[in-house]
Amino acid sequence: MEQPIFTTRAHVFQIDPTTKKNWVPASKQAVTVSYFYDSTRNSYRIISVDGSKVGVIINSTITPNMTFTKTSQKFGQWADSRANTVFGLGFASEQQLAKFAEKFQEVKEAAKLARDKSQEKMETSSNNSQESGRETPSSTQASSINGTDDEKISHGGPETAALMSENDKLKTTVEQSNTNAKKLETELQTLRDSNARLVDELTESSANVEIWKKQLSTCKEESDTLREKIAELESQCEKANVEKERNSKLTVRVQELETELQDKEQELENLRKQAEIIPQLMAECESITEKLQAAEVKNKDLEDRIEGLQADIEDSQSKQGIVKGELKKFMDVLDGKIDELHEFRQGLSKLGVDN
Repeated sequence: MEQPIFTTRAHVFQIDPTTKKNWVPASKQAVTVSYFYDSTRNSYRIISVDGSKVGVIINSTITPNMTFTKTSQKFGQWADSRANTVFGLGFASEQQLAKFAEKFQEVKEAAKLARDKSQEKMETSSNNSQESGRETPSSTQASSINGTDDEKISHGGPETAALMSENDKLKTTVEQSNTNAKKLETELQTLRDSNARLVDELTESSANVEIWKKQLSTCKEESDTLREKIAELESQCEKANVEKERNSKLTVRVQELETELQDKEQELENLRKQAEIIPQLMAECESITEKLQAAEVKNKDLEDRIEGLQADIEDSQSKQGIVKGELKKFMDVLDGKIDELHEFRQGLSKLGVDN
């Protein structure tokens, strides 16, 4: 039974079968990728199963001719000629990629040892079959020298019958070993052809890797050029935005100036209308000036009259002062008379009381 010997998680990709250049995602998210060892067949496989409806997305048997290549810090790939595709794995960190690559190398060495052991067994079995094939003619010669089988049975007795049965067994074994040798030779030739094909594919994949690296460098250069162009366009856009702002400000200023010009034209029109009535105004000004002069003359006469009236007022005020002084004296005399009259009335009242 197969048992998992190493497990990790990664994003799985496969090469596009049409272009042989672009990567196609085989999983929507990171999935489990495991190394499995089959003890009965002495083989190793990389298996990844997606939990969705996709099912098995990697089923790659590792052979000694396979090579795992790190194409970036977190990405690696290998070619599988049996599946006729190239698998790619994207890891979350460099450490996971390094562990997977180390395990791939270990499994590759183990597969190589298993292949060497199987070849040794095949060579040993083929040598044994050749030795048994060499022994068979001698036995047939012995049988021909000693006579036919019937003769041996008739002349040799039980020992000759035992030898004949053993000879038949050897013949059957030789035939089976020859058949097995032919099968093993056919399988060996098939393995050699497969190895040669894998070497060719590996060479082709290495050449594709170089082409991909060149394309990657070209894409990086193109991306750098595009970034520079984008930066230039952004700077140009900024300049264009500045120009737009200036144009908008100039448009607003032009509108303001147009409004001011309209106001000035309106004022000029008003001044023209006023200029038409200037002669009228001049005539009115002359008449007003004459009236003003007449009013000034009248005002001068009024001022003279006012000065006379003020002199009269001052005379009347001085006369009033004199009258006020005499009136005060009269009031004082009157007060004294009233006091005397009051005393007189008191005296009369006393006399009336006495009487």
